[in-house]
Amino acid sequence: MKEIRAIIRLEKLREVLDALESEGHPGVSVERIEGHGRQTGLVEQFRGREFKVDLLPKARLDIVCADGEVEKLVNTIANNAKTGAIGDGKIFVYPVEDAYRIRTGESGESAV
Repeated sequence: MKEIRAIIRLEKLREVLDALESEGHPGVSVERIEGHGRQTGLVEQFRGREFKVDLLPKARLDIVCADGEVEKLVNTIANNAKTGAIGDGKIFVYPVEDAYRIRTGESGESAV
């Protein structure tokens, strides 16, 4: 099993979630986060004064899936989150040792 962690633009979140659900994978955890990479923030104006916003709002998606689903899910996320501009985000894939469903006691891929 693998965990896919994607950090994407907030404005692309609904599009990515809809695409994942249409691919038959509705199980996802979403968290609103702040951060920056190469984008390094924005300069904005408020009441005539400029100020720099270093940490930008993003969405983090966590998905645990079978090894065979990774490529399809990564492609779905990447294709639907892409704007072509700096700050589109990143996708990371981690190994998962085991999973347990609390309600039934199932373990392994059947728990996912």
